Amino acid sequence: MKKIIVTLCSVATLLLLCKPVLADENIAEEKSILEKSILDNFILGGYSSVGLVIPREGSTQAAVNEFSLILRWESDSRFKFFGEFELERPLIWNDDHGLTTRDAYFDLERLYIDYNLTEKLNLRAGRFLNPAGRWNLLHAAPLVWTSTRPLATSRLFPTSVNGLMLFGSVPFEEQAFEYTFFIEALKDQIKDDNEILYKKVNGAYFAYNGLFANTTKIGLTLSTFTEDTPREPNYRMVGLDFVTHYNKLELSGEAFQRLNNKNNDGGSGAYLQAAYEIGNNWFLLTRAETFDRPDTGSAERWLIGATKRLKPNQLLKFEWVGGSGENPDSPRGFVGSFAILF
Repeated sequence: MKKIIVTLCSVATLLLLCKPVLADENIAEEKSILEKSILDNFILGGYSSVGLVIPREGSTQAAVNEFSLILRWESDSRFKFFGEFELERPLIWNDDHGLTTRDAYFDLERLYIDYNLTEKLNLRAGRFLNPAGRWNLLHAAPLVWTSTRPLATSRLFPTSVNGLMLFGSVPFEEQAFEYTFFIEALKDQIKDDNEILYKKVNGAYFAYNGLFANTTKIGLTLSTFTEDTPREPNYRMVGLDFVTHYNKLELSGEAFQRLNNKNNDGGSGAYLQAAYEIGNNWFLLTRAETFDRPDTGSAERWLIGATKRLKPNQLLKFEWVGGSGENPDSPRGFVGSFAILF
């Protein structure tokens, strides 16, 4: 009996000693699974483009336009994370200065967290693209048809906002009504290149998707903001945008009108663009645009070009740009580029 009692006590002691070890192993295993799950939900991608500009006036220039990294995190939870980190113009060559990296700068394009409140409502907090029209949301070189950007989509309103956004969509059979409301919480602290800084940015964007046999989408932009300059002019802006498809033709456009705090003209701009597939993944491009700012004057631009979709994630673009007025953001002459999404 004494031997049996000693044996039972020994076994019990070993079990008590093993329990913490097993618990530690279980915790470590659960932690490893959790860490692996979190890491597996991260998705890394990005895009880049190189370009050649031969202007009507000035020197020829070749450049790596940007190198952008995109980091996303998604899981079965209500949270999502998105970040876009961009190195602008890291390498430039021109006739006057040769090869240089002095114009390179880092730009935090987007950095935000989404939280799904309900089936039709989401909350976003951080730095996000201003939902003014279509082009500003697409903006990445592999996602747009042309190398040059319409002036109206970059020189009339802030392209990014640091703040809060409520957004969602209400489906109607095969159509959908999309809505977005946003407010600035922190104005930009760093001015990049010839960027115009804004503050007190608020706005809303509404879109109806699926009109005319699901071929057309139209949108409405409403926004107020203040230019961060010594005079601090206040603006109210309204914008309209659309995109429609008919067989091999895509037609799109945007128009914006600003009024200052005295209800006077504060600037305006618009463009109309057509892309037509002519075969073998070649697309013929045309665009006409107008732009006016009281402080810089007006300019008109026309464009004709061709884009080749080499692969679903690769575009080769050629275009000739003409018009009136000088603007460094939209040089007149030949522009070519290659863009890749990875």
